[in-house]
Amino acid sequence: MEAWETREWFAEFLDAQNRHDLEAVRGFLDPGVRRAHRPAGAEAWIAEAAELLHAFPDWRWKRIQLIVEDDRLAVHLRGSGMQAGAFQHVPATRRRVNIAAFAMYRLERGRIVEASGTDDAEQIRALLV
Repeated sequence: MEAWETREWFAEFLDAQNRHDLEAVRGFLDPGVRRAHRPAGAEAWIAEAAELLHAFPDWRWKRIQLIVEDDRLAVHLRGSGMQAGAFQHVPATRRRVNIAAFAMYRLERGRIVEASGTDDAEQIRALLV
């Protein structure tokens, strides 16, 4: 993909996440996606996203910066929402959290095959306890 196509691809990926459309998100993931320090595979990715959205039904991601180079993306995002359900064994607090997230993705054929970045769940949990 050209850089402009990759930017459009990411906008669609982010839109699927913000619509909380996990089936659409799955379409952006290689079934065997490798994630640094996280369980591999699209199913593990989707399960973690589902847990986040269950606990934070208004969760939204905002793109701050996106850099594209060949088949790689570097992304700075802000994520925020109010905790209305349990998250990683922390009961609902009704607190609003706002985190910075940084991610690196490698794409093949329009799907994420490798991902690494900040541990968003750990940042969120730290704000809740």
